[in-house]
Amino acid sequence: MKRKITYLLVLLAASIFIIQGCKKYESPPECGGNKVTVTTQKILVTGLNDPRGLKFGPDGNLYVAEAGVGGTNLSTTCAQVVPPVGPYHGSNTGSRISMIDRNGVRTTVADNLPSSITAPGGGSGIQGVADVAFIGNTLYGLLSGAGCSHGVPDISNGIFKVHSDKTWSLIDNYSEYLMAHPVQNPNPGDFEPDGTGYSMINSGGDFYVVEPNHGEVDRITPEGNTSRLIDISAAEGHIVPTCIVSHDGNFYVGNLDVFPIVQGSSSVYKITPQGKISVFAKGFETILGIAFDDHNRLYVLESTAGQDELTPGYGDIIRVDPSGQKTVIASGFHLPTAMTFGPDGSLYVSDWGIGPPGMGQIVQVSFKCENVQPDKKG
Repeated sequence: MKRKITYLLVLLAASIFIIQGCKKYESPPECGGNKVTVTTQKILVTGLNDPRGLKFGPDGNLYVAEAGVGGTNLSTTCAQVVPPVGPYHGSNTGSRISMIDRNGVRTTVADNLPSSITAPGGGSGIQGVADVAFIGNTLYGLLSGAGCSHGVPDISNGIFKVHSDKTWSLIDNYSEYLMAHPVQNPNPGDFEPDGTGYSMINSGGDFYVVEPNHGEVDRITPEGNTSRLIDISAAEGHIVPTCIVSHDGNFYVGNLDVFPIVQGSSSVYKITPQGKISVFAKGFETILGIAFDDHNRLYVLESTAGQDELTPGYGDIIRVDPSGQKTVIASGFHLPTAMTFGPDGSLYVSDWGIGPPGMGQIVQVSFKCENVQPDKKG
């Protein structure tokens, strides 16, 4: 049975080393000679409400999108998401953006943002704020839990600007754009009229958004002008693209794929600025995060590996060297939904990003080189 990210999003502190001000990015080490890379995992923050996209700001603090707690309002004046995922119930005020400071203290920096929840048949999955990005010192968020089909008829999905008083304002109407510009190969069985944008980056002063349900990547200017970079559904079918990064002048996108999980069915795709797509690396499962380090190594976050369905405790991170060699460097995550590099060279992962509100956490994955222990046997 084919299901998309929303259907999945369904099944689904401490001290944090964060510097103040700007600092040159420190890449994870390349360990040569008789040394190996050792990774450690540490839970930094707990108690989050379905954490999704996360990025470090220019102030050195970590900013996390939280999808929220859902809602109870049902819209009846528009097309609904079909069962079993729909209909959604929404709220105008159920999600937020949090900032985690150098001491691991969480502060709300944007509040009273829409959040919505699927029908019980869809697993009661939550949508809200999906990702964050900066232009200069200004914080922006990607809203995916709004729109009439999500039980929030007064607010559309789109990118919003965060103001100093924690209020926010939309810069575009992404719901309207998606409805007016349909993709070539939507999936009727789980189609979301308002879309469910999942990942957003700032590249060259513009935002690039991945929409998984329709299957596209769109460019949105700070003035709210929207255009399509690529209709992925036309080139690849319903592969459920999720996460995006910019690297070496191109874009790289990972995909979740449909369910039940087929081993090795997810890939990382390279997309040129002209919108041409090709497979860059393949043989993964349920990709919800990707990143590159300064050594041109690719890191892939699998929400679940080796299972037929999304399953807590089976998330991992795979490093792919330029030679193509794959190494699992961290595992045991509980339905992770996003990751980013910090200025200290560690990876930061949104864990329990799919699950009951309040269970969400941020996990820090750190790297160091250690000497290989000699074989003491005979």
